[in-house]
Amino acid sequence: MASGEPASATVVAPAPAAVARKTNVKVRYQQYRDERDLDTVMSLVDNELSEPYSIFTYRYFLHNWPQLAFLAYDGDHCFGTVVCKMDVHREQMLRGYLAMLVVEKPYRSLGTGTELVKLTIGQMIKEQCEEVVLEAEVTNSGALTLYQNLGFIRDKRLHRYYLNGVDAFRLKLLLPLTQKRQDEIAAEELKQLSLSHGLHGTPSSSAPSADATKHGQPQNQQDQKEQHDLVRAGQTCQESQPNTAHDLLQRYDALRT
Repeated sequence: MASGEPASATVVAPAPAAVARKTNVKVRYQQYRDERDLDTVMSLVDNELSEPYSIFTYRYFLHNWPQLAFLAYDGDHCFGTVVCKMDVHREQMLRGYLAMLVVEKPYRSLGTGTELVKLTIGQMIKEQCEEVVLEAEVTNSGALTLYQNLGFIRDKRLHRYYLNGVDAFRLKLLLPLTQKRQDEIAAEELKQLSLSHGLHGTPSSSAPSADATKHGQPQNQQDQKEQHDLVRAGQTCQESQPNTAHDLLQRYDALRT
């Protein structure tokens, strides 16, 4: 968790036996709209999570990243929500952060928590995020199972992370790269290759190396051929990769099955 960020929390554990579970529910999912949904989200989270949040925390997430928040409805009753953010991590890549995930107890056997997370992951993929992170209590077996089934792995253990003194696991999910990001990585590799040649004193065309001369090929032409081969290899790899956010999401879903 970056400095100043609230601890993320998740409540998706199996409902106690005393709670009557809902069945045959036609769940309707809706993206967060604006202040009209703010009180609904706040009420859900405050009632279900042990970690307290101020209205400023809610507005920080929901005003800056409304597209990453989703709500689940049974008719007109909202019983689940997910709240997230995304920003540049270490000046290198976009990283998503899942801050809050809530499903009311009677609805926890419907797979709603999984669907809410998949909805926000799909949006993150569209916006070219490369990974998603979150924290979950080490004692919350339901949440840990949910995230494991979605492909999250345990990154580290955070001691006494929550205000109640419970430890947390930092979980991480690596997302399929978008075509744009693949192009950027390929360009950076070519740049590093060029710098590497320069740092090692690559001979100029006026002074070809003995090896290049031996094979009857000037050094600069040899370098160009190496770069061309690298570019072509990158293009071949990219041609086999998904080109749209829809394809990336399908690829992500395929990895989970």
